[in-house]
Amino acid sequence: MRRGEVRPEWDYSQHAAWYRFRPNYAAVAIDRLVDRVGPARREGFLTADVGAGTGNLSLLLLERRVAPIVAIEPNPAMRELGQAATAGRPVVWTVGTGEETGLADRAVDWFAMGSSFNTTRREACLREAARVLRRGGWFTCMWNNRELEGDPVQREVEAIIRRHVPDYAHGTRREDQTSVIEESGLFEPPGYDEATQEVARTVDEYLGAWRSVKNHFWDVATAEGRALLERIERDVRAALGTRPITLLYRTRIWSARAR
Repeated sequence: MRRGEVRPEWDYSQHAAWYRFRPNYAAVAIDRLVDRVGPARREGFLTADVGAGTGNLSLLLLERRVAPIVAIEPNPAMRELGQAATAGRPVVWTVGTGEETGLADRAVDWFAMGSSFNTTRREACLREAARVLRRGGWFTCMWNNRELEGDPVQREVEAIIRRHVPDYAHGTRREDQTSVIEESGLFEPPGYDEATQEVARTVDEYLGAWRSVKNHFWDVATAEGRALLERIERDVRAALGTRPITLLYRTRIWSARAR
């Protein structure tokens, strides 16, 4: 594959427009993350938002005076929305992937990945991060997971999904990333942080976020996938009705310094 070419299983062309319905990462967790990275606000510090999507993480970092940013995203539809969201801000958008960013050796101070590490071959991605990071630079990966333990609405929706998809699995995005980072031998032992947040949504907005999901169980790029998702949506609407809902999400973050 050419550098920056999207693997078919991670082509978000049909999903990008729905990303606006995804809740962003918990503000308190991002505050602590920026404080931990420490010099992120100093002059000359350069951040790579790798797998930048539609710019959600870049926007949060910009709000905290972390700039400039190189946003690296292979999907044209996602990149176009991200460029519009960050227009006029100190963000340069480029084509690349976690395994092949197109960055020069020792080019950046922070290799940050928001909901994208799981879309890569993680060992290769960590090697790329180590290559492009300057001495003492940081690797970070994070996700904003639906909270299934403490949220009855999310548990009910999870049960509906599993009625339609008995073998449904969340993949590596819910795994502890510590071992894969440590076993690379390229980084110091990672630190971990998490924060739970409440998010108010209409049922339509909540279901809109589901249409941003890319997996092999229901792929909206296929007629079969759309039909399955529509059946799930029908049952979710029947269960939740039309009332506004408050949902719990848990932001989970791993960060490690390059050796």
